[in-house]
Amino acid sequence: MITLHHLNQSRSKRIIWLLEELDVPYQVEAYNRDSVTFLAPPELKSIHPLGKSPVIEDNDLVITESGAITEYLIQTYGNGKFAPEQGTKAHTEYLQWLHFAESSAMLPLLLKMFVSKDGAQTNFLADYADAEIKKVISYFDSSLEGKTYLVDEKLTGADIMMSFVVEVVAKFGLIEHYPNIQRYGEQLKTHQAFNRAEQIEVKYG
Repeated sequence: MITLHHLNQSRSKRIIWLLEELDVPYQVEAYNRDSVTFLAPPELKSIHPLGKSPVIEDNDLVITESGAITEYLIQTYGNGKFAPEQGTKAHTEYLQWLHFAESSAMLPLLLKMFVSKDGAQTNFLADYADAEIKKVISYFDSSLEGKTYLVDEKLTGADIMMSFVVEVVAKFGLIEHYPNIQRYGEQLKTHQAFNRAEQIEVKYG
């Protein structure tokens, strides 16, 4: 059985959603952030030296990084669903979005979050984060024009990965400026597995 090491209020909710979509047996080992530092607890280091979440265990494998976990689970348990056929243009687009979620999109959003939590005046970072957010989120929004999903007009792992970006944009109060992302976010909520993942996350704090 797959074990997901889940940290509350983290990107591992996407993996819960994917596991629910795949309908495979799994269990959740839940961890809570430190109430003061908001960091992951040291217990996670017993699973992987980085002490971060998500991490999955599947038989003798320990896998970290959301994108790698998503690719592994879809390739292993997807039965041809949730990813376009390899070697196609759609698959290349899928890979781009899968990794965009944790690279170009997340870096400025995380910087903005860190600057906000620190509360100190910055000489460079705050303006850089805001400019990069506008650039990458505008790109994301324009890429959704006329689309229901990011690739092939069906739910894929790329959408599951990008769902966290949608949530962060909404938390920053920016989503009303990006109508395509707002519409897309509502579309993702129509999936029963998405809502089950939300309920499971609430259950674990």
